[in-house]
Amino acid sequence: MARNIVISGGGTGIGLAAARVFASDGDRVLLLGRRREVLEKAEVPGAVWYAADLTEPADVRGVARYVADEIGTVDVLVHSAGGNAAFAPDAEAGDPLDAVARTWTGNFAQNTLTAVLLTEALKDRLADPGGRVLFLSSIAAYRGSGTGSYAAAKAALHPYAHDLARQLGPRGVTVNVVAPGYVEDTEFFGGPVEEARRERLVAETSTGRAGIPGDVAATLHWLASPAAGHVTSQIVQVNGGAERGH
Repeated sequence: MARNIVISGGGTGIGLAAARVFASDGDRVLLLGRRREVLEKAEVPGAVWYAADLTEPADVRGVARYVADEIGTVDVLVHSAGGNAAFAPDAEAGDPLDAVARTWTGNFAQNTLTAVLLTEALKDRLADPGGRVLFLSSIAAYRGSGTGSYAAAKAALHPYAHDLARQLGPRGVTVNVVAPGYVEDTEFFGGPVEEARRERLVAETSTGRAGIPGDVAATLHWLASPAAGHVTSQIVQVNGGAERGH
């Protein structure tokens, strides 16, 4: 039976790869993102899209109304929206303390607030039982990100997911987190990664290769399946062994 899948950050990278995996099952996919032009170009069979800034409550309310009017029940909610504000062109502009405030605020808005607002807006529409909520964290949540703010923003999703799992568990809804390591073919780094850095990141793995969006999408797909019905409140690392489980 076709399910209704809502994916934030669904126009590129991991979100787009996940959308294609679900669509290949015949599921109905709603892509969310800030950039209308990116969503329009996303090649996902049968998908619909809605452009919104998920850091803004008013926009999230618009998403909730659209879902209520056009979709109804949400079977799977995937939070792939995010990014690292430290990579923004103006990240270090101006007064140093202002730059710190801008980067930390930006990272929590992009990576934490987007997920929390969208979840709170749609959680009453989750399939009951059988609903799935899936968050995208990062290996950085375990080892830092060089600036601290991105890692902290991703790590903040972990306790939220644990609390949500307990809250929604009695309804038959599971909540899990997927934490990727280094993944190529995304917009995350804002451009090509220096070869020396790439070699170091690949060398940290046990598999001897960089991750690709499909690796993470396959894990999300499994966690959303009936086979994972008794898996909840977990953080699943997908990093080729670069970071061990905790």
